[in-house]
Amino acid sequence: MKKIFFSLLISLTAVSATAQLRPGTMAPEISLPDTKDSIINLSSLKGKVVLVDFWASWCGPCRAANPSVVKLYNKYKGKGFEVFGVSIDSKKTAWVKAIKQDRIKYAQVNDVAGWYSKVAETWGVNGIPASFLLDKTGKIVAFDAEGAVLDKLVNDLLQQ
Repeated sequence: MKKIFFSLLISLTAVSATAQLRPGTMAPEISLPDTKDSIINLSSLKGKVVLVDFWASWCGPCRAANPSVVKLYNKYKGKGFEVFGVSIDSKKTAWVKAIKQDRIKYAQVNDVAGWYSKVAETWGVNGIPASFLLDKTGKIVAFDAEGAVLDKLVNDLLQQ
């Protein structure tokens, strides 16, 4: 009986650890290097609506989603919207090449630890692409919103 209880307790702890970043919770800090090895902090974007976008150059679905994110960024960048791209590429050269190929102009940081990324773990990211929409206070509003739904959420948040 103790063995079953202990296993259940471990399972529930693991679920709550990955589920901790739900809408309504404050976004944890991210401090990682950009393409020029300067540390960029997510908190530097406080006061703006931010899409935190976890991706990698080798991830086909991520690369397929990048044009939509770029389009959204271009539509709202002058109105208080930012994208904070978080790559889990272990090879900086591949990451930088993908940024250029996909014409990404918004903030990009990289955790070369790849799938062992402490940032991804803290955010509960266990698959990519994964995105979190933050309001101007840094509170998570939505997880993995896309297309027209994401556009409407961003527009609504910018009006507040």
